[in-house]
Amino acid sequence: MKGRPEPSPGLLRQVDALARAAFPSASTALLLALAAVPVGMPGVVAAAALPCIFFWSVFRPAAMPPPAVFGLGLLLDLLSAAPLGSGVLILLVVYGFATRWRRFLARQSFLAVWLAFCGFAAGAAALGWTLQALLGWRVPPAMPGVVQVMLSAGLYPVLAGLLSVVQKAMIHAESAG
Repeated sequence: MKGRPEPSPGLLRQVDALARAAFPSASTALLLALAAVPVGMPGVVAAAALPCIFFWSVFRPAAMPPPAVFGLGLLLDLLSAAPLGSGVLILLVVYGFATRWRRFLARQSFLAVWLAFCGFAAGAAALGWTLQALLGWRVPPAMPGVVQVMLSAGLYPVLAGLLSVVQKAMIHAESAG
């Protein structure tokens, strides 16, 4: 028979669907683990988490549900030695705002989405700084937050490009199945 190939067996379909569903969270967790390698720059782990959470929240929110964001925030806290819960709160706030604005952002150009992400990154750094000040009862230095915003802003185009390719492949696989 010519044309469309036969559908895959049931088990393979389920494994494929599970892999597609787990990819956003698993790849973000792997990226966090890789970013935790000591390089002498503050905020690299958080700077790597934010673009992934933002991208999946805007362009495929079902692939990054709140429990996954919570788990990634907990992993972020553990890998960055931050107070437990601060990374969770920051990532959940970013997730909430990104999903809230998703219908608008998904229709915009890359530059507009990138600029919006830069605003989200600055807000996340400000929230992190505020939490650090409240939890430590002292005014922390602002420079690590500035570095984190710059790293996130610089990483977003690269990560968004890679994640866009993966998302298109996922959409193609779903429509073919």
